[in-house]
Parts: sequence; C-alpha cells; structure tokens
Amino acid sequence: MNTQFKKGVLELIVLLSVNKKDMYGYELVNEVSKVIDVNEGTIYPLLKRLTNEHYFETYLEESKEGPPRKYYRLTKSGREQKQLLLKEWNTFHEQVNAFIKESDCNE
Repeated sequence: MNTQFKKGVLELIVLLSVNKKDMYGYELVNEVSKVIDVNEGTIYPLLKRLTNEHYFETYLEESKEGPPRKYYRLTKSGREQKQLLLKEWNTFHEQVNAFIKESDCNE
C-alpha cells in the first residue's frame, strides 16, 4: 500500500482500535496490522504523540508473561478526535470515490 495513504489514515485506525478496548502497544501493532502493514517503530511514536495531545491516558497492568504493560485508553478528547477524523475520512472517501466514478465514465 502507498506509504502516504497509510500515514493519512493511521491515526484514525489507532483511535478506532483503542475505542473498541484498551490496548497495550504490541497488541495495538497487531490490531492495526490487520488493516495496514505497520511496525512498532511506526506505532510507538504515534502513541506518544496522541498521549501528549491528551487523546489517550495510560495505565500499567501486570502481565503473566513479563513486566507490567502500559495500556492506552481513549479520553473524552480522544473520542472527540476520533469522531472528527471519522467524519473527515467519510467525506474524503465519498469525494474520491465520486471522482473515480466520474473519471471512469469518460473512458
């Protein structure tokens, strides 16, 4: 997939994923990878930025498989940002699809 397409939608996918349930970093990498191919080096800086912007709050939870895990939870601001990005995505998606349909008719 085009790298620019991925960058444009990654924040929305992360917010939607954490909206379903609180997640820790590696779990989130796996969840996002179901939609687009990403690695930890892409997700962790985004999680830090979204936390700094107060879209996430974090907490530690003990793990049976090692050290405690840092979980991410959407804040009220995060839910509002998710809704805003979702609205923007839907508008963008509709406009691009309409343009593609119109362009296909002229061939």
